[in-house]
Parts: sequence; C-alpha cells; structure tokens
Amino acid sequence: MNEVVVQLNHVNIYQSGNLILQDVNFTVERGEFVYLVGKTGTGKSSLLKSLYGEITLTEGAGMVVGFDLKEMDWKKLPFLRRNLGVVFQDFQLLTDRTVQENLKFVLKATGWQDEKLIEQKIDDVLTKVGLQNKGFKMTYEMSGGEQQRVDIARALLNSPKLILADEPTGSLDPETSDEIMQLLFQITKDDGTAIVMATHDFMVVNKFPARTLTTEGGKLLEKQ
Repeated sequence: MNEVVVQLNHVNIYQSGNLILQDVNFTVERGEFVYLVGKTGTGKSSLLKSLYGEITLTEGAGMVVGFDLKEMDWKKLPFLRRNLGVVFQDFQLLTDRTVQENLKFVLKATGWQDEKLIEQKIDDVLTKVGLQNKGFKMTYEMSGGEQQRVDIARALLNSPKLILADEPTGSLDPETSDEIMQLLFQITKDDGTAIVMATHDFMVVNKFPARTLTTEGGKLLEKQ
C-alpha cells in the first residue's frame, strides 16, 4: 500500500464566500504525478490554495502530508508548509539577492541553523535542478527557465513529500517548458515526491502524459 499524501473527502471549496468546487474527492499517493486542468476561473488555483492552507477548509475532510486541513491555524500552518513545496508561475524570487541567498533565506525561515548543512543542502538542490555553478548569480540576471529551476530548487529544500505547482510552464517557451517538465518527472522518480500541477497547456499534458483531473462546472472530475 503506497503512502497517501493527499486525501480529500466530500470537500466544498469556497473563494470569497462563493462555492467554487463541490464534493471534491481525490487521493494522491507518494511519487505520483497528477495534472489539474481546466479553464481559468474553474477552481484549479483555489484547490491548490486549499491544499497549502491559504484557503481554510470548512466542509468535508482533508489530509495533506499527515496534516488535518480542518485544524489549520496560524500556528500549525508553517509546519504544513515545511512539508510541502510550492512552485509558482511568476517564480516569486527575491530579486535583490543571489540564488544562494534566496535559498538560504527559506532554510533560515524554516529553522535551519547550521551554516555547513545549509550550504550542503543548497548545493544539493541546485545540482538536482542543473544549476550547480549558478548560486552566485542574481536572480534578475537569469533567464525565465533558470528562474523556474531556482523556484523548483526552493521547493525541494525541505525534502517535501508533495510539490504543488501552479502553471510552472505558463511563461516559458516550448523548449524550456519541456526541460522543466522532464525535471519535474525526474523528481517524482528519484525522490518519490508527489507532484500536483495545475496547467491549461494541453500541449504539455499530451507530451508528458500522466493522471489528469479536470475542474469544470464546479466539480473535480477524473479524466479517463
């Protein structure tokens, strides 16, 4: 029996008081890659936000990497997020710092203190994303594809069981987008990290097939 990292049962998801997704049931196992597809505004981002605790779960039952989403409060939220990696479309990197400083900032913020271990961890994740000699670079000097790799490296820092990726190829050209997809699939294979990726890029989905869930008409449907 594989380890379950996401389990939602009969969940209703609200955004600003409006019911966005109704009666959501889905399970993600360790090492699984899952696409979340659907038109803009159909609830993909709201679902991801519920999984990392930005939208509070009020109806139904939800467990993510061992945390009960219904019991989330400001005290428990950092612990949930420490066990998750989140990759954004717009990278959300600190542009006034080097790659190394960006990653160090996250480690310090999540309780790492030993400078040697911090350095080792940063080397480790940068090697994993193919940027082993780029730690000294300022993030604004990098191409979009490199910035997305830094973003993925950041998501890997605390060896998460689950990475949530919101349109990670949205602003990249096709070739760079392929490289990022290969990297994400490699991570699921090498580390056993589950990845849930929201996208509306069907070229990516067709080129790198995996289990696909669709948001439409207020429901989350499994595509056969």
